[in-house]
Amino acid sequence: MTELLQTYWPLLVAALLVGLVIAWYVFSTGRKTRVTGTSRDVLDEGAPPAERNKALIDSAPAATPTQPAAGVAAPDSPADGDDLTRIKGLGPKLAATLRAMDVTTFAAIAAWNDAEIDRIDATLGRFQGRIRRDDWVGQAKLLAAGDETGFTDRYGKLS
Repeated sequence: MTELLQTYWPLLVAALLVGLVIAWYVFSTGRKTRVTGTSRDVLDEGAPPAERNKALIDSAPAATPTQPAAGVAAPDSPADGDDLTRIKGLGPKLAATLRAMDVTTFAAIAAWNDAEIDRIDATLGRFQGRIRRDDWVGQAKLLAAGDETGFTDRYGKLS
């Protein structure tokens, strides 16, 4: 190996120099960016606000949500029916969708037949298939009967 290095060292040095020249040329000439604009950024010190944000800057502060008056039930509260989100796989968005279709109790879900499941499932959009996959009807039967231990044994801890 040392004999090869002693024999070809001038070629190795020349190849190294050629590689360095090519690398310098590639990195120094192709990557220059010139800024030619004179406009100021809205984040620059003393720059005027952007016109598209002017309405937001000048508008009044957003109203804060108010709490419902005492004795008045919130629209998604269990006073309007059962807390449907206790069913595994049925979150707040699906509960609101079902409430809009006047499904508010576990007993109503427990009474669904295959045709009713198909009809409601067709309106669930990207949540289609959740009714059968998560067995909402079976869960609702146990919850409507008040069988908390049976529900826990079969579906896990109540949320």
